[in-house]
Amino acid sequence: MELRLAVKNDLTRLKMMYREIIEHMDRNNIRIWDDVYPCEFFDGDITNQRLYVLTEGDEIAAAFALSESNAGESYLKWKDVKGKALYIDRFGVNVKYTRQGIGVLALTKAAELAKRVNARYLRLFVVDINQPAINLYLKNGFKRVDGLYEQKVEEIILYEYGFEKEL
Repeated sequence: MELRLAVKNDLTRLKMMYREIIEHMDRNNIRIWDDVYPCEFFDGDITNQRLYVLTEGDEIAAAFALSESNAGESYLKWKDVKGKALYIDRFGVNVKYTRQGIGVLALTKAAELAKRVNARYLRLFVVDINQPAINLYLKNGFKRVDGLYEQKVEEIILYEYGFEKEL
């Protein structure tokens, strides 16, 4: 598996992969992503060099963005609000690679990238009904922090927990 920054030529494959993830989540009653999010954010992530892909040959096995801030960060009680942190956004594993350790590998790679820029914490938000993601993060050393970020998307409110891992 190779980790690299995503490039514009990856957009079509990324969007196809995430559409399959969204369909899989919808079948499991985890209706939190749609045609707009996360796919419409990839172009900006690529332009800003914050979207990473984990590849196996020509296939994208996983992807995630790493950001220095998050809209919900001030709503939660992080261990150290002044400590440098990177936020994982739009984390997704190709449905063809589920239950093969790719999520663990992608989280490990994200932590390595964060350490390289001297981040002390790796943080993320996850919607409260996304139990498979919550389980993955807990099994990989992330701890849930106090607080809840309520994000309004059109007529729906998503309730997001914050998780962090000290590096």
